[in-house]
Amino acid sequence: QVQLVESGGGLVQAGGSLRLSCAASGRTISSKAMGWFRQAPGKDREFVIVLSASGRRTYTADSVKGRFTISRDNAKNTVSLQMASLKPEDTAVYYCAAKDFGAWDGCYSGTKDYDYWGQGTQVTVSS
Repeated sequence: QVQLVESGGGLVQAGGSLRLSCAASGRTISSKAMGWFRQAPGKDREFVIVLSASGRRTYTADSVKGRFTISRDNAKNTVSLQMASLKPEDTAVYYCAAKDFGAWDGCYSGTKDYDYWGQGTQVTVSS
């Protein structure tokens, strides 16, 4: 089992930046694909970005491409989401997720692809 805990959310003005962290415990995430998703009120949870288990590949949703990046620190067993040029439409609860036993360079964008989820952290972008 893997437990995931997100942190770093908050209120930021449009155009600002924010860095979210996801701390894992229970097992290492160094060999797992790690993704970030978000869910705005009244909407389905949507894919944001993923880092392959190998760390060599990423896949990013068009809505955040060029603004959001993902990274992993294997020594700390954490994954981070760096968000820049934030827009009000980025307002949502952000979740990190881990996938067991995926392809080494696989990038996964479906919620059903992931086996472990954090509880989420709220990001609010004011206009």
